[in-house]
Amino acid sequence: MGTDNVVFLEVLEWFDETGKVIVHRIPEGGSGEIKYGAQLIVRENQAAIFFYQGRALDAFGTGRHTLTTANIPILTKILSIPWGMKSPLRAEVYFVSMKTFTNFKWGTRDPVAFRDDELGLIRLRAFGVFNVRVLQPVLFINTLVGTQGIYKTEEIEEYLSNVIVSRLNDFLGENLDTIFNLPGRYESISEGLVKQLHDDFTHYGLGLANLYINSITPPQDVQKAIDDKSRLSVFDDLNKLMQMKAAMSFEKASEIQGEAGAGLGMGMGFMMPAMFGDALKTRQTQKEVIWNAMCPDCKQRVPDDARFCPYCGHQMLVFLQCSKCGKNIPPNARFCPVCGSPTSEMPEHVNCPACGAKNLPKSVYCNQCGGKIA
Repeated sequence: MGTDNVVFLEVLEWFDETGKVIVHRIPEGGSGEIKYGAQLIVRENQAAIFFYQGRALDAFGTGRHTLTTANIPILTKILSIPWGMKSPLRAEVYFVSMKTFTNFKWGTRDPVAFRDDELGLIRLRAFGVFNVRVLQPVLFINTLVGTQGIYKTEEIEEYLSNVIVSRLNDFLGENLDTIFNLPGRYESISEGLVKQLHDDFTHYGLGLANLYINSITPPQDVQKAIDDKSRLSVFDDLNKLMQMKAAMSFEKASEIQGEAGAGLGMGMGFMMPAMFGDALKTRQTQKEVIWNAMCPDCKQRVPDDARFCPYCGHQMLVFLQCSKCGKNIPPNARFCPVCGSPTSEMPEHVNCPACGAKNLPKSVYCNQCGGKIA
């Protein structure tokens, strides 16, 4: 039912059949005359933000809720005659999908510079996928969505991809000396990169669920050098293999039959910690599914629908965050109550002192020339 009808109350709900819409506003075109007593229905994996007279008043979780405005059926239309039969008491509802959006792609549009200790300055290409979900719906709307009626995944994927590439360059510059040590380290690089991207995502009310690296590829000539080095290392591996075989033959000759049971018991002893470790890891994973959100002050896990942290009492519903100190800003505040910075200021890009290229705030290495910025 429309939000500008004269008599009837509204029933506001939203279904996403595409699976690609993050935010949907009712009404889509501008604001509406949502009446006193309108019913708001929020489903699982959704949150609804109620805006009234230009301000975000509250966030609603799963269930049916009654909205309170000053728009009264029929009477409001009569009182709106001076404004051309259009009530000045405007309201809108933003529905936010709280599910995990998967298969976001990230990658280098142009090769990024990396200073290798053995090969010097080289350029790398990197590609992968990541999953993202909204943790703070009000903050997400106020910082990225704005007044758009529909906000889809493709509108944010490119920006987040550029952020990941920039932080990847910093992480590799600080934690990797040469690409010869790159094979087998994709998992550790992914975990470290997720931690480094935490502040970039939470500043917009987002959470990085998972990040995967599909490939980090150097130029063809560098790949040939890596292949040549791997061929040379085969000879060392053959020598080690021969030594191991000789040692095993001596050990086998000295074995007696009674020691087989002891060896089996020792093997089971080594397996037990791993078995219990997997069980504990499974229980922890199940717990994190329920307690996904994290308190920005005490860093404890809290329920997704918590308004306040159950450990330290910190307010979890964030309207804005200061771009300087990262503290929460109350609604309609013009200055940060902690550091005094204007809320209208956005973090500035960092210019490389060597080539002058622009990089993301807090960047350590330049994406253009690979030089250290600070």
